[in-house]
Amino acid sequence: MAGFWRNLWRWQRGRQGSGYDKLLLGGTLWPLPCDCYLLRFPTGASVPPHTDRVEQGCHYRLNIILRPARKGGDFVCARPMHASRRIKLFRPDVEEHSVTMIEEGTRWVLSIGWVRGARGAVTRPAA
Repeated sequence: MAGFWRNLWRWQRGRQGSGYDKLLLGGTLWPLPCDCYLLRFPTGASVPPHTDRVEQGCHYRLNIILRPARKGGDFVCARPMHASRRIKLFRPDVEEHSVTMIEEGTRWVLSIGWVRGARGAVTRPAA
């Protein structure tokens, strides 16, 4: 929990080490573990194909594209639950996903994640 407060409203490097930054806007551990991040993908950033495992439960993520990059920065997921130009809803724990390289501009995303069925676990989703 101390890590949550230490990281709240502070820019950090993304977990994939691929050039994107994340700003933790908020989150909860109970009753539904969730998080909310603002993601910034500058020119040259990308996210390689991966999944985001959780200890228990089902991980869901809603990504809202606030501003797409001028070129590149496409979200890739074979079987999202919903995908439109600006809205991406998917299961990052079971579906491999990635973001193509930002070739021009900066991509901004509001990312909200939650874990259903994580009773008693300290598992929290992370962008």
